[in-house]
Amino acid sequence: MNNIDKRNRLDEEVFTYRIGKNNNVFIAFHGKEIKIVKGKEADKLLTRIQQAETAKDVQLALAKITGNFKHGNEKSQK
Repeated sequence: MNNIDKRNRLDEEVFTYRIGKNNNVFIAFHGKEIKIVKGKEADKLLTRIQQAETAKDVQLALAKITGNFKHGNEKSQK
């Protein structure tokens, strides 16, 4: 996993999630909701989260499912 998180961003636990009705997974980045995962994809994600050995593994699973959503041109939080 050394090559995956070179800047140790996932140690900060920037992603959070909550499970809603019908096993929908709501994923947030720094408290702002960025993605809703539904259906079979949500079931796979919940399985990966349950099988995760460390908090960093959970963060990695959430980061992978969100994809490339941040491009650097977002306004900074004040």
